[in-house]
Amino acid sequence: MLNDIGVTQVTIPLPFRLNHVHCFLGEGSEGWTIIDSGLNNAVSQDIWQQIIEKHDIKDLIITHYHPDHFGYAGTLQQLTAADVWMTKVDEEAGLTYWEPGSLEFVKKNYDMCGLPDNISFELTSDEGSFSPRVKPYPKVTHYLEEGMKIPFGKYEYEVIFTPGHSDGLISLYNKENSILFSTDHILPKISPNISYWFRGIENPLEAFFQSLKKIELLDVDYVIPSHGKPFRNANRRIEELIAHHHERLDATYKFIQKPSTIYEICQKLFKNLTTHETRFAIGETLAHLEYLHQSGQCKKENQNGIWYYFSE
Repeated sequence: MLNDIGVTQVTIPLPFRLNHVHCFLGEGSEGWTIIDSGLNNAVSQDIWQQIIEKHDIKDLIITHYHPDHFGYAGTLQQLTAADVWMTKVDEEAGLTYWEPGSLEFVKKNYDMCGLPDNISFELTSDEGSFSPRVKPYPKVTHYLEEGMKIPFGKYEYEVIFTPGHSDGLISLYNKENSILFSTDHILPKISPNISYWFRGIENPLEAFFQSLKKIELLDVDYVIPSHGKPFRNANRRIEELIAHHHERLDATYKFIQKPSTIYEICQKLFKNLTTHETRFAIGETLAHLEYLHQSGQCKKENQNGIWYYFSE
């Protein structure tokens, strides 16, 4: 199918349990366009070098600021002189998230989540370790805007804002052939991580639900994700994702019959995690708690600098 639409999938290995990210290459309006970049490391360098030697890269579209999509963008831009396109909100996140002030802010958040200090330090250090994997930063030359049309391969795609997994995440939709590059918004086997870090969209899980319903209205036939294999029938997967998160909300609610910290609840929701995975688990636990809080299903209280959530 990808060949039929004039697109090449460029799969870049990742050093995590989620062990790959799909980037994409297709002809644009004035040359070649790349969607997403991988981490800034030797693996990405080797893969992209062979491609940029054979293609005149004019545009680089970054779907969101997470390191596996954004990390190599600055180097790719330096090597190709390509224009870089991102949403404004995710540009701001990408250029600040791994800076010292931001990491200090994250450390304070971990402390407020009730993490033991050694774990709080470990998680902050893990986050900081990504700094060399996202630098040099790209210089964003154009902002992606809702409804913008982007020629890519044989067809044209509409930019659709689908916040949730990140505040500025975009998907790309071709109506005539019912094709969606779902990026990290809809994945075939796993649920995208939906986290909250005391900044940005205050209820990211609600934003994710709204973004899913926005795509549901399109009744997409063919979905091309950034992780996993392309699949058909977006709406069936959307139903599964919504059901999954409502199950997690129910489970979360059961764990706050008495006041509990975010860390205590996370330990009950998630098991056998690496340090890297624990960061996402904390963020996702908080996103579910905030959804319950902002929908009036639970209360929260700050006691001695630590947040406690409770249902009564």
